[in-house]
Amino acid sequence: MRRNLVAGNWKMNGSLAANASLLAELKAGLGHFNCDIAVCVPSPYLAQCQAALTGTPLAWGAQDVSVHSAGAYTGEIAASMLLDFACKYVIVGHSERRAYHGETSQVVAQKAVIALKSGLTPIVCVGETLSERQAGQTDAVVSEQLEAVLALLDISALTGIVIAYEPVWAIGTGMTATPQMAQDVHAALRSRVALKNRDSASLVKILYGGSMKPDNAAELMAMPDIDGGLIGGAALKAADFLSIAASA
Repeated sequence: MRRNLVAGNWKMNGSLAANASLLAELKAGLGHFNCDIAVCVPSPYLAQCQAALTGTPLAWGAQDVSVHSAGAYTGEIAASMLLDFACKYVIVGHSERRAYHGETSQVVAQKAVIALKSGLTPIVCVGETLSERQAGQTDAVVSEQLEAVLALLDISALTGIVIAYEPVWAIGTGMTATPQMAQDVHAALRSRVALKNRDSASLVKILYGGSMKPDNAAELMAMPDIDGGLIGGAALKAADFLSIAASA
């Protein structure tokens, strides 16, 4: 059985004071949820998360990682640096990184590999834009993005990744894929993994990352191939994030 994961992506939000309040509320509300829970925060706040969350069920991680281990790469963050703050997860290939920073599927794949080799769990994001969906290109787009990662991984490493399907058209727009629409893409992604190794496909987690909220979380996660969520805006509100975790 796959254990659901609810991971918050704070994006470029937060301050020491606001984070302290949010983390305290999350810790106070943590029950015996039957899922894994994590927050992926801006890198300047990793030390704060480590101090606040060590010894709790709430894991933490970063929002990006460099393909380089060290060197003259100003502004980049190495996997070893994330490990210094006891990160468990790192998001790679988020649609905003692809769109605003020109990250290709090949770069994303390299980041996933270096994260795995360093002992981090990469949350590999894939997803299509509205124009791509309207053109009937959803399967082709997400398959290409995932295949770039699968091509670099040994079979033994497949279950070390988490996949997050984030339809770009459903992020911050108020639009959400119906549970069946999301399930169809999740099933297709699992089938792609199965082409490389069927046993691994049955174990790899695939999260939904398209504006999951308390009022749609349970219905989405009731789908057979949706194993949790990558949560954006709702992750900044403790009550909403905990409600989604309870649904998992």
